Amino acid sequence: MKDMSNNCSLSTVSCQLSYGNVQALKNVSFEVERGELFGLIGPDGAGKTSLFRILATLLLADGGTVTVNGLDAVADYKAIRRCTGYMPGRFSLYQDLTVEENLNFFASVFNVTVKENRYLIEDIYRQIAPFGKRRAGQLSGGMKQKLALCCALIHKPSVLLLDEPTTGVDPVSRKEFWEMLKRLKHQGITILVSTPYMNEASMCDRIALMQNGEILSIDTPAKTVANYPRKLYAAESDRIYRTLVQLRENPAVRSVYSFGASLHVTFNDQSTGEDGLSTVENEINCRLKEISPTVEDCFIEMSNRYPQTGDEK
Repeated sequence: MKDMSNNCSLSTVSCQLSYGNVQALKNVSFEVERGELFGLIGPDGAGKTSLFRILATLLLADGGTVTVNGLDAVADYKAIRRCTGYMPGRFSLYQDLTVEENLNFFASVFNVTVKENRYLIEDIYRQIAPFGKRRAGQLSGGMKQKLALCCALIHKPSVLLLDEPTTGVDPVSRKEFWEMLKRLKHQGITILVSTPYMNEASMCDRIALMQNGEILSIDTPAKTVANYPRKLYAAESDRIYRTLVQLRENPAVRSVYSFGASLHVTFNDQSTGEDGLSTVENEINCRLKEISPTVEDCFIEMSNRYPQTGDEK
């Protein structure tokens, strides 16, 4: 076994994976520090789930090195499984067992009891306790995710791998789930979480923007936004689709895309002043104002350099 004295909980160096002719991961390298809440942000097909399965020792990479708590993902896979909690994207607990039966089963797998580690899940379990006798398959989406998180924590892991835990969950449950993750982080647990929701990026200490099996950037959410290289404008109009088409045809416009009830626009000329903006406004009959970018704007800007092929898993 390797030395675990350094401050790195998770590490991948040039990790690669292919499914036949499709390269799902392309030289992915990153490190997650102990006690860090690290987010993998990207759309479906970016390679997030494949990477999680490799880190959880459920899938072998084609090349590169992967370590968890200083343990090699191939040579020390049994030790990694003992110190890691993994929550896959799909609900994978036994749907015909009750909430209590699922918890007791997963505790017994790791030779512990729910009673001795209840303090780890107390805040979460309190919300599902009224449904203790209900079968897991009959729970709501949010309650299923809370039960799955309890089962992933019941053996007191030092590393938690959460693959899109809030997908398909209502906004209130999503907010509650992230609040739970913050409390777990304060307990010293290292958390790697993936999500396709760009607005959840701000909840993480650092984020990796991922697409087509590659990591586009790694930084804090604030620095990711601060590094946006252009002036960004919001365009508002009473006829938003017509405005979108006209802006795309305008030679002064570099990019334009829908964002909520408005359009986000960048120009080829970074020095475009008020006169230039007024010209565009009058030509297209829209209102333009400079705005601060979001993580989603940063992702769109970066992803334009790496066109989506649609092949990655």
